[in-house]
Amino acid sequence: MRLVAESGLWTTGPAQRAAPLTAVLEVSGAVLSWTIDDPPDDTATHIAFTDVSRADWLWRVVGETGHVALASALTTHPDGDLELTGVDVVSGSTTPLRRLALGHWLRRWWPASQRDGIAGLDRALLDAEVALLTAGAQVFFTDDTLDSDVAALLAPHPATLLSHLRTDDRRVLELVGAAARLADVAGIDGSDWAELSAAVDDSAVIATLPSGRRDDYALAAGTDAAPRGAASIGRGVASINWGAVPPGIFDAAEDTVDWSVEPAGPGVVAVIRAAVVGPDAPPASRYGCTPGRSAAPGP
Repeated sequence: MRLVAESGLWTTGPAQRAAPLTAVLEVSGAVLSWTIDDPPDDTATHIAFTDVSRADWLWRVVGETGHVALASALTTHPDGDLELTGVDVVSGSTTPLRRLALGHWLRRWWPASQRDGIAGLDRALLDAEVALLTAGAQVFFTDDTLDSDVAALLAPHPATLLSHLRTDDRRVLELVGAAARLADVAGIDGSDWAELSAAVDDSAVIATLPSGRRDDYALAAGTDAAPRGAASIGRGVASINWGAVPPGIFDAAEDTVDWSVEPAGPGVVAVIRAAVVGPDAPPASRYGCTPGRSAAPGP
């Protein structure tokens, strides 16, 4: 195994490609990463050690002798590159971690697009699956990390998970049942969770549930219904870099931003309309400009 000192941290090689092409997972004492379009391969696992003394799981990835050799080398070698002969990633040891990292990547970066036909992901089911994967990898989370909080993943979703019990998909039913049991173990309480647990345990309750289905796509023409007059000074289209904005808001397709500049009394108004996805679509923005005054949002 080759180790490189980079930005003050020991890593197993040069940094991965920049987001959003990298799936990242913070475990105790290290950050693991993979390039999402690379084939699954243990040797492709990139490890950046933040505190090797906290990485109690390391023997599971490089073996017991590898753990000892690696920990000793990192504490005694001041800087520069380091080659550890006979220390390699154990085959299959990082497979569940890579899957968990991909789950977090889907939460953070999935490029949903109505225009390109890329369906949005069901956040409740995705978070439930990520929570279950996290619970199954607790040996890697002996410290609290950004990616270790099972309760935070499950807490927002009892009502949506409850609605999924009306499905005929056995995989979804099993996932919802497992999520309900995990929430109980994690100490998540509340009437919604109690109702979900009751429905999981008693199929008669399911028949009384509403379907809860809705269309989670919205095209934001905005609440501003001003017509596009022929007197527009200029108009055009543009694209939003989906990797530079939070997920689940803007449509990830090309040419999804419509803009125009229109006269409005002594000034002009810029109207920007963007295609968005998700139930919380923001309205279109209008910005007015008058001579000698700075731009300000319109009503």
